[in-house]
Amino acid sequence: MKSTATAYILWFFLGLLGIHKFYLGKTGMGILYIFTGGLFGIGMLIDLFTLPSQVKTYNATHNA
Repeated sequence: MKSTATAYILWFFLGLLGIHKFYLGKTGMGILYIFTGGLFGIGMLIDLFTLPSQVKTYNATHNA
């Protein structure tokens, strides 16, 4: 079970590298974030508001 707090910590410190995406099992998005710097910062801003729902979706699909 993934933690929203951990996802936010990863987002805050390593978000431009997409480490929070790797944490949530989104490898493709993580690689995209590495090469684009968090989708030029716009993706990171979107993740600021959508990270709790991303964690909830991950937990619902992987712990069923």
